[in-house]
Amino acid sequence: MPAPLTGAPVSPRPSPGPFPHPRRLAAAVAAALVAALLLFVPAPAAHADPPPLSQGRPVTASSQENGGTPAAAAVDGNDGTRWSSAFSDPQWVQVDLGAPAALGKVVLKWEAAYAKAYRIELSTDGTAWTTAYSTANGPGGTETLTISGTARYVRMYGTARATGYGYSLWEFQVFGSGGATLPGGGDLGPNVLVFDPSTPDIQGRLDQVFRQQESAQFGDGRYALLFKPGTYNGINANLGFYTSIAGLGLNPDDTTFNGDVTVDAGWFNGNATQNFWRSAENLALNPVSGTDRWAVAQAAPFRRMHVKGGLNLAPNGYGWASGGYIADSRIDGTVGPYSQQQWYTRDSSVGGWTNGVWNMTFSGVRGAPAQSFPTPPYTTLDTTPVSREKPFLYLDGGDYKVFVPAKRTDARDVSWGSGAPQGSSVPLSQFYVVKPGASAATINQALAQGLNLLFTPGIYHVDRPIEVTRPDTVVLGLGLATIVPDNGVTAMRVADVDGVRLAGLLIDAGPVNSPVLLQVGPPGASANHSADPTTVQDVFVRIGGAGAGRATTGMEINSNHTIVDHTWLWRADHGSGVGWDTNRADYGLTVNGDDVLATGLFVEHFNKYDVQWNGERGRTIFFQNEKAYDAPNQAAIQNGGVRGFAAYKVADSVTVHEGWGLGSYCYYNVDPTIVQDHGFQVPDRPGVRLHDVLVVSLGGKGQYAHVVNSTGAPTSGTSTTPSTLVSYP
Repeated sequence: MPAPLTGAPVSPRPSPGPFPHPRRLAAAVAAALVAALLLFVPAPAAHADPPPLSQGRPVTASSQENGGTPAAAAVDGNDGTRWSSAFSDPQWVQVDLGAPAALGKVVLKWEAAYAKAYRIELSTDGTAWTTAYSTANGPGGTETLTISGTARYVRMYGTARATGYGYSLWEFQVFGSGGATLPGGGDLGPNVLVFDPSTPDIQGRLDQVFRQQESAQFGDGRYALLFKPGTYNGINANLGFYTSIAGLGLNPDDTTFNGDVTVDAGWFNGNATQNFWRSAENLALNPVSGTDRWAVAQAAPFRRMHVKGGLNLAPNGYGWASGGYIADSRIDGTVGPYSQQQWYTRDSSVGGWTNGVWNMTFSGVRGAPAQSFPTPPYTTLDTTPVSREKPFLYLDGGDYKVFVPAKRTDARDVSWGSGAPQGSSVPLSQFYVVKPGASAATINQALAQGLNLLFTPGIYHVDRPIEVTRPDTVVLGLGLATIVPDNGVTAMRVADVDGVRLAGLLIDAGPVNSPVLLQVGPPGASANHSADPTTVQDVFVRIGGAGAGRATTGMEINSNHTIVDHTWLWRADHGSGVGWDTNRADYGLTVNGDDVLATGLFVEHFNKYDVQWNGERGRTIFFQNEKAYDAPNQAAIQNGGVRGFAAYKVADSVTVHEGWGLGSYCYYNVDPTIVQDHGFQVPDRPGVRLHDVLVVSLGGKGQYAHVVNSTGAPTSGTSTTPSTLVSYP
């Protein structure tokens, strides 16, 4: 938020005799003929096991070795995490299947510290146990055990360790039929308000929600306002914090307001720089005055909207503003940013654009102003290299479905302009509708069943990571649904699979440090996802502000070809639980995957690198950043021989990288004498290119010595005038 200024050994084979025995030779020839014939016989189809009944279920253990080896790690579907016990006998780990199940198999994937003697025990009540299998000579490794019986609880009870360490399982898998299954579909909960044109007193209900949410910047309220297809007259939907408004048609014009969707800044004396965490989507507007007002800052997407008039991005009175993001929208009239410091517009159509302050970036926008950075500060790309619009909820007759838009390459203009939109529809029955109070174990069980996730508005505490392991899973949040990791866990992890869609979520760090809050792909991920990339859209990260929070890294992208489309990663500079070490968070975004594309990247206030990009062939279209305000002194941000950590750091090993429309600001209000050597640090290679780059000191509180590496004029004085580079090198 800008300041108010704006392997096994090989056994030897015996040597054959000089000549094979004739009978052996005949047998060998016959075997070769049979093998050749078999080449023409189709092999039977392989049938993969269904997910284990145990995956993601509640689990307990007699002990755990340390905080990094919890019992839950034995049923998370990840062979890279494990449960390990104390170094003593006996020890056990037990899983609750939720309901009685007919069991057929248990798979134990042991780490090096395995059980020599153990039992597999079954229970219907968790108290009385029967033995389904036992051994005094377990081999370790992966053991597949055939068992039979009906039970709700299954445990591995170890009586003798094979090593001096404890018992350690990568995975404890129970297979069978039955157990608890979670239903798909259902109601959307009390904080999803659904209207149709005949609903009485729509305006009154909208006003009620707004009064509650207008200034509740760090409150607990979460709301989604959904409008069925039709025409609504005399509507002015003012949006406060954590409020999303959307139409339920397949196209924006299916739901029309003769009225407005408004964001203004009266609650903050006309200053719109803190109008965060709200959204508008999939509506057509006929503004009463001819121009709609959308005066927002970060984390306030305007998607899939049709404004049949103009759009004003400034607050009433033209006070300070710091946004913003538009995608897949058509504004028939002119867009007036006025006091907006920066803005990114993607794959849209505008009737005109009036001005720019520091950084106005466009890709795939029909009607966008011509390239002219820095005067005016327009960065214009004719197309967006790869895009796929955010999934959205809609009504098909009386049935809720989620539309999943198709991938586009070299995209330009809206995706919904004519005919049916391209993509696929997923019925709500294929979603687990998550409501406040749901545990991470239950959420993971739903995922293991093959369900997608629809988070209803609310705050969700998780004591283990949400594990997304199935290709093309949709995880969609309504009303800024918020996930809080407890006890220092990672909030969500995505496997290295194709086509996962994460959208519409706020991840809020807990008071115990998490190593990473959102991880897309495990470390070392290497699969090619170019045909069906994972997308991360309107997924926001917050560390502090709503209370003390800590994380080493906000978001880590390890999967290749991931698209990060509009994110705000924010280490809080105001609110509660704020301080240089109180809400410590060193890195905002770390990219290790190759061919990752970021469109609309907002990252602010991290203690070290806000963005560190290690993967090859990365691309960023629009970047907005502020360095941490609260650095206590120059020494606190010293990076070896470099003064300050760059806002955007491309690893020295990278050979190809490109960025357009990149800005970094400083406001060192604790120690205004601090100097940043540069805002951007990249390797000097022909394949590494930055276009339209700026740094700016807000009111002279700290300065930049250069823009990129040692190139670019320093900022100086208190004029808040950007120092710019049209290209680097």
